[in-house]
Amino acid sequence: MKIFKELFDTEKPVIGMVHLLPLPGSPLYAAGGMDRVFERAQQDAVMLEEAGVDGLQVENIWDLPYLKPASIGPETVAGLAAAAGFLVRKVGIPVGINCHINGVCQALAVAVGVGAKWVRAFELANAYVSNSGIIEAAGPEALRYRASLKADDIMIFGDFHVKHGSHYILSDRSLKEQARDVENSGGDAVIVTGSKTGSAPLAEDIKDIQETVRIPVLVGSGLSIDNMDELFPTSDGAIVGSFFKKEGDWRNPVDLKRASDFMKKIRLIRGNA
Repeated sequence: MKIFKELFDTEKPVIGMVHLLPLPGSPLYAAGGMDRVFERAQQDAVMLEEAGVDGLQVENIWDLPYLKPASIGPETVAGLAAAAGFLVRKVGIPVGINCHINGVCQALAVAVGVGAKWVRAFELANAYVSNSGIIEAAGPEALRYRASLKADDIMIFGDFHVKHGSHYILSDRSLKEQARDVENSGGDAVIVTGSKTGSAPLAEDIKDIQETVRIPVLVGSGLSIDNMDELFPTSDGAIVGSFFKKEGDWRNPVDLKRASDFMKKIRLIRGNA
């Protein structure tokens, strides 16, 4: 909790997503495409910072279909590190890393190399069924790897019941229990999402989880101008991607006006908290 509060200028940070274009090795990557990756990433990052977000999370979202952690290659890590390192030098706000899918050790390596401050784990504890197959807990290996890198100052934000997944193998366990698993597995913050990108969690679920864990609780999907009055005050912050994009579509570039209007309302809510 202490590192989280010291990292951001506010107790309720909003982290904007930088969705990298396809990286080398992925099916959609085009030869010589790293220049395009850098150009789009810089445009989005600069606009998000101008709009007033408190941090940026960089991820290889276009590397579809995603590889499972053991199969993520050095070309992906190199591309992600190159782009994230480029952005760290272009902005003045904290940067975090997400390596699809659940490549937490790879993200930690990138974070150490570029000076990023956190990584996101889609499944820190337990397991779920993704489009890529069964994704197992990253926590046991990731915490040992972080310790070996002498990088305990790099936080791990852990999802549970994450979007785009089937969680039938955990159907006998409540959301509260799964959130507590993230905390007990070393998570520095817990992320609550809806069922897919752009869909919001329920306000009552956020409140229940807040009462269950002692680490920050972040809204990880679906926060918008229309629902932030209900959802944002119950959280410790949010990760926002789709709403900041043109037409609210994550595939599009950042829309400065949408992002600025969003952050203006966030500041009003913070002021009234």
